[in-house]
Amino acid sequence: MDRKALLDSIDEKACLDLISMMVQHKTYSETEGETVLVKRMVEEMDAIGVNAHVHAFGEKGRCNAIGTLKGTGGGKSLMFNGHLDTNPVTEGWTVDPWGGLVDDKFIYGIGVSNMKSSDAAFFCAVRAIQQAGIRLKGDVVLTYVVGELQGGVGTEAVLRDGLRADYFINGEPSDLVAVTMHSAALKFQIELTGHTRHLSKREEAVDALVAGCDLVGRLNAMTFTGAASDEHASVNRCHVGVFKAALGRDLEEWRPPQVADVCILKGSSRYAPGQTREGVLADMEVELSRLRDRFPGLQTKLISMDTMQEKGLALMPPFEVKKDSRIVAAINAAYKEVLGTEQPTGAITPTRFYGSDAGHLYELGGMEGIVCGSGGRYNTMPDERVDIVDYIALIKVYMLTILNICEISEEA
Repeated sequence: MDRKALLDSIDEKACLDLISMMVQHKTYSETEGETVLVKRMVEEMDAIGVNAHVHAFGEKGRCNAIGTLKGTGGGKSLMFNGHLDTNPVTEGWTVDPWGGLVDDKFIYGIGVSNMKSSDAAFFCAVRAIQQAGIRLKGDVVLTYVVGELQGGVGTEAVLRDGLRADYFINGEPSDLVAVTMHSAALKFQIELTGHTRHLSKREEAVDALVAGCDLVGRLNAMTFTGAASDEHASVNRCHVGVFKAALGRDLEEWRPPQVADVCILKGSSRYAPGQTREGVLADMEVELSRLRDRFPGLQTKLISMDTMQEKGLALMPPFEVKKDSRIVAAINAAYKEVLGTEQPTGAITPTRFYGSDAGHLYELGGMEGIVCGSGGRYNTMPDERVDIVDYIALIKVYMLTILNICEISEEA
């Protein structure tokens, strides 16, 4: 088989038309739009000879789109995983977020980076292989899921219903680098309680606001104990995103001459495979103990805010794959063949701090896999977009990875 001729056979216009169609569907979580696109993807998969169906789950009637291209046998199976739900549109857009605009350089639209371009890329990769008449030994499984932005409820449902493959590729936006590890997330709230006085007697007070200011930088600089290696420690990060301080539990603001006696901080901590939520919380308690030593009389309370779990939604676990895994070698080789350079591989910033469905595929599914997708540099911003050249390159990388993992069958 002439692999270069196979790659050159890609119909770029058809690939761009597909991603435009996907962007034109407004797929916010738990809306009719996500179901409409799920059903459309089932139709698209059926049309190229992929056996597809709607996978229903939950009490709210939600669903995923699942397709399987059956192999002839004797090869390894490969699952592609991508979510259809998108972040909300923010202010500042200069193009229609759902227009599916394509110009000479970019594809635009809400969710095109996170992550409909990767979703479209693995469909186009399979379509090109089918159109070339290539039969594979191993199965290729396409999973278009919903609810990733709610913690991955769609992928969890697929896995709990028993769907598996030997390897997986999750297409979260990584700008085509191969991400072998990312963190888990822990949301937290810290309550600081001091003692108020009028500013004329502030020397007698315990200022919760000043204590909070002292704490933020220390939290933001934290890493956590128990990391298996320096690379594991590199996915540790703590960040305070909310800071409120005033008088009393109601945080009264009308009396600024008084020292604030209550301060509330909210944030998120990221930790590596092998580390635990309990260990992270214990490390944060050590930092709070030091704060109390610096501010005698201060009271502190640390709360793990697993509110998503309380709502019946998923919590994303960490993800890791060994760099000598077959799937890593397969995608590295495909990248080099397409782009002519070595693929950056490892716990790479910023993707190492993401949460993704790769965590569920790794932990709940017990599968080896990689995170690699198009988009990233223009993600979560107005005029979200993906470079066309990256999108087309990713299709080719996915095509060759399929051939490397599933292998070409000699059967006609």
